[in-house]
Amino acid sequence: MSKVDRWLLPDGIEDVLPGQAKELEVVRRRLLDLYASWGYEFVIPPMIEFLESLLTGTGHDLDLKTFKVTDLVSGRTMGIRADMTPQVARIDAHSLNRSGPVRLCYAGTVLHSMADNMLASRTPIKVGAELFGDPDREGDLEIVSLMIESLKVLGIDSIQIELGDVSIFRQLVATAGLEEGVTEEMFALVQRKSLAELASLITELDVESALGELLQQLPTLCGDAEVLDRGSDLFAADPLILSRLENLQWITRGVQERFSNVEIYYDLSELRGYNYHTGIVFAAHTVNSRQAVAKGGRYDHIGEVFGRCRGATGFDVHLKGLLGTINYCSEAKETVLALASIEEASASRWKKIQALREEGFVVYESAESSVEFDFELVYEAGEWCLQSVKGG
Repeated sequence: MSKVDRWLLPDGIEDVLPGQAKELEVVRRRLLDLYASWGYEFVIPPMIEFLESLLTGTGHDLDLKTFKVTDLVSGRTMGIRADMTPQVARIDAHSLNRSGPVRLCYAGTVLHSMADNMLASRTPIKVGAELFGDPDREGDLEIVSLMIESLKVLGIDSIQIELGDVSIFRQLVATAGLEEGVTEEMFALVQRKSLAELASLITELDVESALGELLQQLPTLCGDAEVLDRGSDLFAADPLILSRLENLQWITRGVQERFSNVEIYYDLSELRGYNYHTGIVFAAHTVNSRQAVAKGGRYDHIGEVFGRCRGATGFDVHLKGLLGTINYCSEAKETVLALASIEEASASRWKKIQALREEGFVVYESAESSVEFDFELVYEAGEWCLQSVKGG
């Protein structure tokens, strides 16, 4: 390996340099303070844990994204977290084991063995909130509202929310009695909105004509509020699906009552996290973002393997995806250069430096070429004082 190669980072893995790191930390702090004001308690899950608990209820996709290592102490396989939600679910079900609703929030880096796309980071920084023990739609509305507030508190006003519900597809394939392998194939076609291939597959399976038509129509159900009306007409004979559409309408009304400038988009074939989510799924987009900057959904029963089966819903915000899109205003602090000059007065110099930092100054004890100083700390008439260097 050459000396140049030693400084290379793997594809999709990057440093966060001072300017962006400061912005990310300000954003992280704002979001965690917001979540605390809503009653969400902060937890810090470990970066690595046994694979069995890390992948519980998450499906094949997260398994592929998870780096695996062998624990030299136990000999068991461990995983480096690719998602923090299963960890927070474990904390709720096992570590806390409280009765009633539990609200938890978190912030940290996750690691992906492969990126979501060519431009995506493999070390995204996530901040999220999870609500456990509330199986009702009021919990979904709370979480969707908190996701919107997460962007608004960062100064983002132009927000589009995408709503869907994976249980609609689940109900259709269950009615058709499809085997797991066929379901996965159909799932992929619906996600890609491959209408011709989907029609061919349905013909091959000899699905009952009316049901086959509904499956073919599902990928077309995306757009504005008219989608829900079309869906209600299409699925008029299925009370379970009608109840899911009514649930989306109820959440829509709640969001519109709370937020006047949020655009809502529907995609009933959005099956993101199909093996993970059990009901409503949602995502937030901004004008300047190519990808969703926040996403989540309902994932009931994830805690079942830990001994607790109860409702759960939540979301996370992709912090790196917000860089350059938020209304970020960094408070400018005046700078002081405090070079050591009088050895006999070093103790008083240190006390003066401490006092300046407490007052809000940024004090450097050696010169840096990248910094333009506002003041210099000088020793005059037996005391340390600031001397302006602006324009000098």
